[in-house]
Amino acid sequence: MLRLDGKVAIIVGLGQSQPGGWGIGAAIAVLLARQGAVIFGGNRTVASAAETKATIEKEGGICDVLATDATSSESMEKLVNSCMDKYGKIDILVNNVGRSEPGDPATMDETTWDAQVDINLKSVYLACHLVLPIMARQETGGAVVNISSVAGLRYIGKPQVAYSATKAAVIQFTKATAIVYAEKKVRLNTVVPGLMHTPYTDMMAQRYGNGRSLEDFLEMRNKQVPMGKMGDAWDVANAVLFLASSEAKYITGQKIVVDGGITSSTGKA
Repeated sequence: MLRLDGKVAIIVGLGQSQPGGWGIGAAIAVLLARQGAVIFGGNRTVASAAETKATIEKEGGICDVLATDATSSESMEKLVNSCMDKYGKIDILVNNVGRSEPGDPATMDETTWDAQVDINLKSVYLACHLVLPIMARQETGGAVVNISSVAGLRYIGKPQVAYSATKAAVIQFTKATAIVYAEKKVRLNTVVPGLMHTPYTDMMAQRYGNGRSLEDFLEMRNKQVPMGKMGDAWDVANAVLFLASSEAKYITGQKIVVDGGITSSTGKA
């Protein structure tokens, strides 16, 4: 089950911010490769994706990585064209790039707002704009998995209005587009992570920790989860794998929330 042999997967955002730490995109790339997919990755820098690529190749998989600006149509077009030139098809697309900046509408400046819209939402549009026509022409269609956040479903305890708005938009973008492409054998779904412990979490401790130590920050986040602890990148990757696989061939326009119960609770995340 959940095999992806012979599939070509474009993953946008598969780098690792810290050596030895597993970010969501890196875990997705490695897991899909372990299940037989050929990985064609676009990442802000090739260097930050080097560990992901090395892990896949050490395990006998195939992984190409191109330096890619996910907010640039020219850069994304180069990524997609390079994949098509080499492999002639795209079976899976995973849009994983994103960033959170603090602020409410009164305090967030326009430049930050625009940058948040670009990285969290425009990146999804650009990738789909380029890849969906390719998948629609393929007899086998394709599967798109977009990564959102529980911040797009509820307030999670800190003002980050642009992040929340764009992550909510990703969910609706996916639902609406899924209907348009349903007859073309192209499925689009969303994975919605909750509080995850990744290298990016450690970086967030410095920005949102309010003077707490890293240990105290992580303990606070663990306590906010009904299951008692944060998830990790592999929890998200497992959901992506399912939605990308043929076992999910009758699922489109849906979301899988991977959050340890946060969005079903009445407490703050």
